Amino acid sequence: MFNEIFARKKLVPDKLISYGFESKENHYQYTTAIKNGEFLLTVHIDENGMTDTNLVEQESGESYVLYKTSASGAYVGEIRAAIEHVLRDIAENCYIKEVFKTAQAQMTIKYIKETYGDEPEYLWTKFPDNAVWRRKDNQKWYGAILTVMGNKIGLDTNQVVEIIDLKMNPDHAKDILSREHYYPGWHMNKKSWYTLVLDGSISDDELKARIADSYKLAKK
Repeated sequence: MFNEIFARKKLVPDKLISYGFESKENHYQYTTAIKNGEFLLTVHIDENGMTDTNLVEQESGESYVLYKTSASGAYVGEIRAAIEHVLRDIAENCYIKEVFKTAQAQMTIKYIKETYGDEPEYLWTKFPDNAVWRRKDNQKWYGAILTVMGNKIGLDTNQVVEIIDLKMNPDHAKDILSREHYYPGWHMNKKSWYTLVLDGSISDDELKARIADSYKLAKK
């Protein structure tokens, strides 16, 4: 029911402890009062970031489970809203955004952070799996990291792939796009952008060199 709150997020265990969670044998546990103290909510989070909740009515000491069912009505709706408020606060404070899963995508994000001090910026509510990097000095984009169906960029698959768009000098476009594993820029001006798939089809060293070129081009 509340799984979407933690979608595209990665747990940071140390932040759970700072938040007030207790470390148990195989999970973390946090208890707080909700609905003006009428209920005690206990949140369980395992080492993989999966969550579960238990709710106990303070006066009777009995578990309240209707919020986990298809039950409707104003009262149970208020309880669900109170639980959601707590869980969203935990997600905001104890998780980090993690959309991209491939090893090369994660390497790229880490490399750009360490080299240029830039984090991916998720600019579009309608496209939560798309992000960009831009230079601090002029705010120009030098990279975009996206998810897309492989067949939309020319791959023989309808599986979702993780890609990066990088800048190129239009004068060099013909040469760049003639290389294996280089594709016209997805959702970009194809005269000045190209796409690479973050699946290891090109080496990490080659990818880093291409990012450096793109960063320099964005200075203009």
